[in-house]
Amino acid sequence: MRKLIWWVFAGTAGGPNRARIIMALKERPYNAHQLAEKLELNYKTVRHHLKILDENNMITSTGKNKYGELYFLSPKMEENYDIFRDIWKELV
Repeated sequence: MRKLIWWVFAGTAGGPNRARIIMALKERPYNAHQLAEKLELNYKTVRHHLKILDENNMITSTGKNKYGELYFLSPKMEENYDIFRDIWKELV
């Protein structure tokens, strides 16, 4: 999981925005629109990053493909959040 976290957050240009999404979801669940507002990002940008995070099993959601779908950290990401936090500290 450590290598995957490095790749998703440090190996690509969108890593910082994906990290911001993970940190927001650690606080509470959000839908894509709420995340876009909170992080001051374009809605389509947020949707793109959510797709990548979902494909890499870092987030999960309720009501797949429905309006207002809420996103949460996946159990695997919850278990490895300390690794994410340590890697993020090295990057900023």
